[in-house]
Amino acid sequence: MRSSGLEVPEENIWTSALATAQFLKNQVTGSGAGNRAYTIGEAGLTTALHEAGFILTDQYPDFVVLGETRTYSFEAITMAIRLILLGARFIATNPDATGPSNDGPLPATGAVAALITKATGREPYIVGKPNPMMFRSVMNQIDAHSETTAMIRDRMDTGIIAGMEAGLHTVLVLSGITQHKDISAYPFRPNQVLSSVADLITQV
Repeated sequence: MRSSGLEVPEENIWTSALATAQFLKNQVTGSGAGNRAYTIGEAGLTTALHEAGFILTDQYPDFVVLGETRTYSFEAITMAIRLILLGARFIATNPDATGPSNDGPLPATGAVAALITKATGREPYIVGKPNPMMFRSVMNQIDAHSETTAMIRDRMDTGIIAGMEAGLHTVLVLSGITQHKDISAYPFRPNQVLSSVADLITQV
């Protein structure tokens, strides 16, 4: 964001990992019971859960939490399947099936969640967008209001539809998953379509 000319304080950045950690913290009883989680994801997710008071373990966890990573492990996914079958609740940070890379699409959280669902018969509860709870938590965090908030996203099927349903101004950037030719496949439209986030600077 800084390289695009946007200076955003760290405390004003709210990720699906942070929203997931906050949601799970609210699920824990007052006695602290239920604070054990098995996680698949990057350091942002594990750090957020640790700071929310969770014990990260593969021994009788209360939750299996699936997040984004470029290094999904077959062994970790197998462990997640077995723990869910033993009764752990299945949580996912977001439903994105693919993510961008220089070489083309990569499988993402939604695709791995579908694999786990097929093996267990359990659907995950998805905390991140398009869940409206994600928007409520982020706007509470930064003291924002829907009338003065925009959703900027590179996916029509999650970010843009979520922003629209939350009553936000929506901006589709074409630097990621959705391309201009894909927009017509959806029955809704973003408020703006830009080549990249950098184009926002020229419009300010």
